[in-house]
Amino acid sequence: MLRLIKAVALMFMPAAAMAEDIQTAVVAGGCFWCVESDFESVQGVREVISGYTGGTTASPTYQTLKGSGHYEAVQIIYDADVVSYNQLLHAFFRSVDPTDAGGQFCDRGESYRTAVFVSNPAERAAAEAAKAAARSALGQRIVTPILDAATFYEAEAYHQDYYRGTSTILTRRGPKVQSDAYKFYRQSCGRDARVRQLWGDAAPFAGGHS
Repeated sequence: MLRLIKAVALMFMPAAAMAEDIQTAVVAGGCFWCVESDFESVQGVREVISGYTGGTTASPTYQTLKGSGHYEAVQIIYDADVVSYNQLLHAFFRSVDPTDAGGQFCDRGESYRTAVFVSNPAERAAAEAAKAAARSALGQRIVTPILDAATFYEAEAYHQDYYRGTSTILTRRGPKVQSDAYKFYRQSCGRDARVRQLWGDAAPFAGGHS
């Protein structure tokens, strides 16, 4: 009976909804607040979730991240009928400094390194091609590894959508609304300045956060 009910429901589901091809990509690009902010602006991306992956410690937290081997990473949930995995990878490499093996921008240490996590041979081939294209475009060695996907641990609730939060945060420049504190952090960290220096007009996100 349940199967019949599902079949009837599918008959009346709008064609657009049935056509959706929802997929997930996992990348690490330094501060996950910034990566989340960048990719939630991409048409076809449904949601971006900040979290931790790639390490050996079970159930990591922000406080236990150091020494765990985990990266700050994001899950990008997207409609592959609107934006492709290849397009996301192209944008990803041009939103980071893939020549830096020690972290990203002002954030140093293993948890802030870049990486692409792949779930199957097709994703690995696409990621390797995107990495090669970045190397050709920059004429420099790309240190971003292509790694097998591992358990993704969702970060604490206060990290999700941090860039548009409305709480008041105490910063080095005094109290600020969270969204303004995020902009202050991003500018102070030099993320967009460095990305523009590397990628110029090819940087898809760096122009909007000055």
